[in-house]
Amino acid sequence: MYRVRLWSIRHARLMERLYDTFEGTLLRLDPLLRRIGYARLERPVATVERGVKGFLFDCRMCGQCVLSSTGMSCPMNCPKTLRNGPCGGVRPNGHCEVRPEMRCVWVEAWRGAALMNKGEAIMTVQGPVDHSLQGSSAWLRRIRELADARAAGRAGDDAAAVPGRSPAS
Repeated sequence: MYRVRLWSIRHARLMERLYDTFEGTLLRLDPLLRRIGYARLERPVATVERGVKGFLFDCRMCGQCVLSSTGMSCPMNCPKTLRNGPCGGVRPNGHCEVRPEMRCVWVEAWRGAALMNKGEAIMTVQGPVDHSLQGSSAWLRRIRELADARAAGRAGDDAAAVPGRSPAS
């Protein structure tokens, strides 16, 4: 698994493109997913997500995926589960102080982010992990959020287009 994780980081731009395509496809399927019901889809999608992301990224299924912001290096693989950068114990050779046989997750994250089109996202400060989301599908959550934001944007645009009506009305 570790070798596949490192391969995924070395090919972060490819992974980014694949994910963007996958996300766009799921976003177009949102009306169908809503008819089926996101709650009904949670278990099967989370199972597939666990398999795919587990294999490629050694995913821990925190439910709040930040791979696209961390160069395809999952910060939950850090023995200290640090989500915003390396601790002070990174060895001079870039390896972890807790698990010396492993390269620091954040050293790898910076390497992967440098390869990505949206690599500057690594500078985004991540909030603390919400452990109640553990095991849930980050894919479905992301699609719901994007679809809701898109719908809210359209609703605001529609309201602004009606003469004499403000978007807040």
